Amino acid sequence: MSQNLVDPNEFQQAAAAGRTGLIAEFWDFLKHNKKWWLLPILVVLLLLGGLVMLGGTAAAPFIYTLF
Repeated sequence: MSQNLVDPNEFQQAAAAGRTGLIAEFWDFLKHNKKWWLLPILVVLLLLGGLVMLGGTAAAPFIYTLF
């Protein structure tokens, strides 16, 4: 029979702790689950999203020269 060694106040301490941001949560996910292959995919998606957003601005003619 296994014993429950979890601190009974751990839940309350976690609830009282400050909230972490989205980037910190994602970084912890990558670090603990060793999913480092997701990082380049995310960077490329963010760069493409930035180009799409800039495509609708006055910077569009400068972006089109990249391709």
